[in-house]
Amino acid sequence: MRTASDNADACPPKICVQDLNYSYIDPYTRTQIDAVQDLSLAVASGEFVCVLGPSGCGKSTLLNLIAGLLSPTSGKIFVDGTPVRGPGPDRGMVFQEYALLPWKQVRDNVGLGLRLQRVPRREQALRIADVIDLVGLSGFENKYPHELSGGMKQRVAVARTLVTKPKVMLMDEPFAAVDAQTRQTLQEELVRIWQATRQTIVFVTHSVEEATFLADRVVILSGRPARLKEAVDIDTDRSLRHISHARLASLRDRIARTVRSEVQKEPSEANGRGAG
Repeated sequence: MRTASDNADACPPKICVQDLNYSYIDPYTRTQIDAVQDLSLAVASGEFVCVLGPSGCGKSTLLNLIAGLLSPTSGKIFVDGTPVRGPGPDRGMVFQEYALLPWKQVRDNVGLGLRLQRVPRREQALRIADVIDLVGLSGFENKYPHELSGGMKQRVAVARTLVTKPKVMLMDEPFAAVDAQTRQTLQEELVRIWQATRQTIVFVTHSVEEATFLADRVVILSGRPARLKEAVDIDTDRSLRHISHARLASLRDRIARTVRSEVQKEPSEANGRGAG
């Protein structure tokens, strides 16, 4: 299992999480909730990592901490050796909700981050056109969100993140709201995009099948407070991942058993309300 200290001399990780703890006060009970505890993790440059764990264990909380949307109670997070002290252009976030501006066309939704960064207009146009082509939306540049399917809206959301060229893409169950067939198509498209860009991706999901199709490595969190339970390398040929074969089935069974073991623990072991 790779932790934050592994391979530090040979190749510093893109993301380094060290002894991370995060607690907050539940607004309903006024009690302290320990959401993440003593969690260390390293993600290599260009690696595709999926995060799995019981519902409410803290998966989204971990992602928000890496994004800088939350601040750790203690511990540190680094991206390329620089401490995370808040949101930044080096990290792009894709949420389950599309969060598109309904009054703007696809090209304007995609280019929102570039305008905020004051990128010159000519460069904006070139980068927007390139990324729209990359996500398979050529011909839909002038469409409004209400004219798009759910899958197309999520492509716009992915394009909006990609166009700013972040070092890291953080994805919080981005395909959960679409139907099964569209979800499979989006998974395949995301792998194609990742292979073209070699972005570092941390992807939160509830689905063992999705995780084992997408990831180089699956990180399994314990029931809350979230700790690193196990990390599993998905060492199978990507071209065969939609085909049932013994090695992939074995990995899926192993991951499912580990997640299930955390789900079946007594509720008292995961204190308080859900935290993602």
